[in-house]
Amino acid sequence: MHFTRPRELVIAGLVGLVAAYLLFRFAYGDLPRVPRPVGLTLFVLAVIDVALAFVMRSRVRSGRLVNAVSAARTVALAKASSLLGAIMLGAWAGIAGALIPRASELAAASSDLRSVAIGAVCAVALIAAALWLEHCCRTPEDDESDPDHHPTG
Repeated sequence: MHFTRPRELVIAGLVGLVAAYLLFRFAYGDLPRVPRPVGLTLFVLAVIDVALAFVMRSRVRSGRLVNAVSAARTVALAKASSLLGAIMLGAWAGIAGALIPRASELAAASSDLRSVAIGAVCAVALIAAALWLEHCCRTPEDDESDPDHHPTG
């Protein structure tokens, strides 16, 4: 398993953007309103990732034995979280792209844009937390063998 690459996040974000834009562009009248707290689920996941990152970082730094299976599961969770965050950030951007032109004529679209903004901020928080969790799972050997790693000094 490799660590998350930026292009993976970009591709996931583009998939979310296109799917959500098309859905909201052509079926907005048939969809229920976007509830305000809908994006907060992503924030809860971000908090969990941050808490786990503190645990993993302290274990790796102190040299305490980290079970290889639990470390792999943690990295898999981090990858899944960052991909979910990227998909949802793209989806929120797609929804915004579909609703902004309609915001002046539809009160529901204007109201839904506030929910979209909350969701986008929570998606960014999830991506950041997941990437930090993934970083905290790296060992010094990972940094030396990483071809993209450029030691300073």
